[in-house]
Amino acid sequence: MSLVATLVGPVTGLLDKFIEDKDQKAMLAHKIATMSEEHHQDLMKAQIEVNKVEASNSNLFVSGWRPFIGWTCGLGMFGNFITIPFANFVLALLEITIVIPLVPLETMMPVLMGMLGLGAMRSYEKTRK
Repeated sequence: MSLVATLVGPVTGLLDKFIEDKDQKAMLAHKIATMSEEHHQDLMKAQIEVNKVEASNSNLFVSGWRPFIGWTCGLGMFGNFITIPFANFVLALLEITIVIPLVPLETMMPVLMGMLGLGAMRSYEKTRK
């Protein structure tokens, strides 16, 4: 059962007790059910406007946090899959017994995959216009 149905269920039960007209009852139940979704959409629209203002800001610390996270994730992947293995290879060739451990990426990967997914979705939307 969805969250909206869980919250709306008791309210529509109260409508049965106080409103006898079935059409009016159905209209009110629908209105109550859509209020939550409309509120959520209004919040998302407000967040989009905040994102636009942040992105257009000339201050790098305001507009550059998303690119910074992207570059940080990219450098982390580059280091873990290119730099560290190459360094270990060179150390092994030089017969140095030091092995550089790989960095655990469990905390970074959800952020990177989310950013890549959003970037792909945005690119797809741009090609559809």
